[in-house]
Amino acid sequence: MILRNDLVRACDTVLAASAFKDYTVNGLQVAGRDEVRRVMSGVTACQALLDEAVAWGADLLLVHHGYFWKNEPVPITGIKQQRIRTLLLNDINLLAYHLPLDAHAELGNNAELGRLLDFQVDGCADGELGQGLVWLGGLPQAATPAALARQVGERLGREPLLIEAPGGHAIRRVAWCTGGAQDMITLAWEAGADAFISGEISERTTHLAREFGIHYLAAGHHATERYGVQALGAWIAREFGVEHRFVDIDNPA
Repeated sequence: MILRNDLVRACDTVLAASAFKDYTVNGLQVAGRDEVRRVMSGVTACQALLDEAVAWGADLLLVHHGYFWKNEPVPITGIKQQRIRTLLLNDINLLAYHLPLDAHAELGNNAELGRLLDFQVDGCADGELGQGLVWLGGLPQAATPAALARQVGERLGREPLLIEAPGGHAIRRVAWCTGGAQDMITLAWEAGADAFISGEISERTTHLAREFGIHYLAAGHHATERYGVQALGAWIAREFGVEHRFVDIDNPA
């Protein structure tokens, strides 16, 4: 067992949450019971995940995508009211970390994705490791775009959308940023990457990839961001002796 406030302080500290200018509130978003014995983690605090937390008797729900995003409507009505009502009625804490969980050098989404795909990390295009969001690394050996796409699909359990650059050149150096980071393709190209991997794709991304001459793989927002929250949940379980369970609510996006 650990007191909620002690757990929150520990997570805020290890993720350096206050160092990030974000689109949402990082840390404790909804307060529940004071003592934490069971932590459930998931990507997004949707109603399906909340229902799983209630059924399991979770004391704290740990997510990457929580609530209170910049420019979202302020009134607590509709779906927003139902979600928050579920947490409050069941005395469940909601703990959410967005950019701090993307960037962390050991527990973050980018770190975990690079590890899963066997990339040899050598830095970030937009800051120091642990602060930057566009990660850079090499492949164990050069690969064709199709071969890298197959590897990504096999490891993530989801076939990526591949935009192959003209000429189909081999990939030796790769850049990646999980989630909805398709517009960071410019940073990836400027850093000399042969390919860039993110979660989503926009109409403009295809043209940028072709004109830059960089391969682009849209591997899924949800699929690329399942791993940081699991790593953080496992860290909490090791550090504080609480029970941790990850629940993957399927999402094809």
